Amino acid sequence: MGRAHIIVSGIVQGVFFRANTRNQAQMLGVKGWVRNKHDGTVEITAEGDKEKVERLITWCYKGPPGAVVNDVTIKWDDYKGEFKDFSVRH
Repeated sequence: MGRAHIIVSGIVQGVFFRANTRNQAQMLGVKGWVRNKHDGTVEITAEGDKEKVERLITWCYKGPPGAVVNDVTIKWDDYKGEFKDFSVRH
């Protein structure tokens, strides 16, 4: 099990990045949240089976249609099991 804090930069707001991230996470069985930050990046905290979290991270490098991802920063942390689902935060 693993937990990752992810920051995605580029053209990642206004292209349904959050909704698509939630859909990908739900398909993978990953729990956590996603939100837009004021600096134009998207922030994600994802927990679950480490391989599935890695698959979500791989998806983040491309994102949904319309997104242009310039960079993905990942910080691994200890799994905490604090989330029931994957949500979009505002």
